[in-house]
Formats: sequence, C-alpha cells, structure tokens
Amino acid sequence: MSDPVTGDRTDFQLRDEREVKEPKKYKVLLHNDDYTTMDFVVEILVRVFHKSEAQATAIMLSVHNQGYGVCGTYTAEVAETKVDLVHKLAKSAGFPLKCSMEGE
Repeated sequence: MSDPVTGDRTDFQLRDEREVKEPKKYKVLLHNDDYTTMDFVVEILVRVFHKSEAQATAIMLSVHNQGYGVCGTYTAEVAETKVDLVHKLAKSAGFPLKCSMEGE
C-alpha cells in the first residue's frame, strides 16, 4: 500500500513497528498420591517429558517429598497436550496420577 501524498510504501513500516510478544508459558506439574508407583512416575518423565533417568528421578523425588514436581515449561498448547497424555497413560496403567498446568 502506498501513501497517497508521498507515494511511500507504508505497509512495511507498520510491520516493522509492531511489537512481537513471546507466548505465555505454563509449568506442567505432577502431583503426589498414595497409589502411583515411583517407577511409573519416572517412566512418564522419561517418555512424555524427555528427561534423563537422573533428571526424572530428581523430579520424582520432588513429587514424593514436596507433593509436586515441575516437569517443564511450555506454551499453552504443548502443556495441555502433555497433561492430557499423562492422564491417558496413567489411566491405562491403572494409576490416579494427577498432572496440571500453571501459568508463570
């Protein structure tokens, strides 16, 4: 689009002046319960959150000792997908493992 008076192109100027915002991030949390095994929690952390065995064990111990553990920080869509996947895997394995997301 051109300015009718000067003939200058204005559409590129507007695009350059816009502020680009990073998407909001969400923490994905696992919550402790009295039924889900520690081995299953580690398996979830390795399979769904791509943690190493050492990282998964550390997060699992946080879940066990503090009542919750942070699995990672993601955009809303990715966090929702991971929460849903954890719930499906836990249900199919017969565990009541709770997973949630919380805005930063």
